[in-house]
Amino acid sequence: MENNEKDSMVHDIVLQVIIALVMAISFLFMHDIPKKMWTKFRLRNRADIQAKRHFVQGAQLLARARSSKSRTLAKEAIAEAERAISLDPRDAANYLLKALVLDFQGFRTSALDSLDVALSPLAAKSLTDAERGDALLKRAELKLGTTTHRANNRVDSAIADLNESVKLSANNARAFCVLGECYEKKKMNDDARKAYHDALQLDPQLRVAQQALLRFGS
Repeated sequence: MENNEKDSMVHDIVLQVIIALVMAISFLFMHDIPKKMWTKFRLRNRADIQAKRHFVQGAQLLARARSSKSRTLAKEAIAEAERAISLDPRDAANYLLKALVLDFQGFRTSALDSLDVALSPLAAKSLTDAERGDALLKRAELKLGTTTHRANNRVDSAIADLNESVKLSANNARAFCVLGECYEKKKMNDDARKAYHDALQLDPQLRVAQQALLRFGS
């Protein structure tokens, strides 16, 4: 008898769940929600494809601008990067492309602004660890190359970026080398030596690191 009661209760619960699901699905279809979701997904997918197309075109234009020193091609590359950003503002690659073009044009402060967006929580999750490490290295280099009366703050900020960069991309000899240069500026010679040694372990032909260690007599 007890088993029959339990079976009846289970049956009633299952029936209630089925009724609830049917009502929920009916509600969704009454308000055209599945169709709206599919349309939104399709439009989003189309926007992603178009954004990637603009990104590729921008990258190709930047490569041509660098080889020919063409400012006109650089402007076209910026336009493509801007189009990519407008279509997919969460993809850090689009901001990185814009930063590289701005740096080529000599607009370092604007390039830094674009890198800041690329490395913000909004976009940074679209990057792999190695890509984020490269972006941090580039930002550090721009900070060091930007003229400002707060030079020490720039160096400290660059060191923070570089330490994070070498954690994320431990095989990047260039990052260790720039870190060594920063430590030299801060008169932190022991840390500088270590950074240069780390750089040479990854790339024994890196002349900047070789020359730096010669200066230290290492």
